[in-house]
Amino acid sequence: MGGTSEKTINLKLKIWKQNGPDDKGHFIEHEAKSVSTDMSFLEMMDVVNEDLVKAGKSPVEFDHDCREGICGACSMVINGNPHGPDTATTTCQLHMRRFQDGQTVVIEPFRARAFPVVRDLVVDRSAFDRIIQAGGFISVNTGNAQDANALPVPKVDADEAFASAACIGCGACVAVCKNASANLFVSAKITHLGLVPQGQAERDERARNMVQQMDQEGFGACTNTGACSAACPKEISLENIAQMNKDFLKASLKDRS
Repeated sequence: MGGTSEKTINLKLKIWKQNGPDDKGHFIEHEAKSVSTDMSFLEMMDVVNEDLVKAGKSPVEFDHDCREGICGACSMVINGNPHGPDTATTTCQLHMRRFQDGQTVVIEPFRARAFPVVRDLVVDRSAFDRIIQAGGFISVNTGNAQDANALPVPKVDADEAFASAACIGCGACVAVCKNASANLFVSAKITHLGLVPQGQAERDERARNMVQQMDQEGFGACTNTGACSAACPKEISLENIAQMNKDFLKASLKDRS
């Protein structure tokens, strides 16, 4: 019986190295040889780091956690694309079969003023955490769990809320936007609570505070190019931005009155 041979490729890597936010940074070049096409991109990076350590060089630092496309930590710009060339795919779910033998692959961190580089490919995305914190809380009745039918939610609203809640907060929308706008992320977080009954009590306050915090963090304005939704690994819809603008305007008008 004949077996199937593993396919391998050789790649020329240009990887960003930066010691910290105040360091100028530079690209290093590395030959990745005999890379299995069955590997994920992060597995390939693990092998690269092993090679660098064996050569007495410092490994490339990068974020990762679940490696299952859930957490959004694996933030890299690969050949100009956040998370790489595949749509609706995080870096950890990108496989090396997507690349060609002899190809040059450029690997950079997410670049935005609000995402300062910590080291190499790792950026500080705590601005997203502060925006979430600005959203505050929701008011719910305490005590025993309510009957499943006690708070009816139209299916259309439930589906839209679920789709918005799918945002993993990776920051690809910021990295791909020419203005480094966080509108897609913020709008998804505002909209998914604004569509369900539990989110109504603080709806106006939530929209106002989160948008204001987004501006304070230094993210750019939205010019509706649609690049954010196209790069989003969870395909968050641009309709969320329209809903956020509507909620923010409503909250602002209430404040003035």
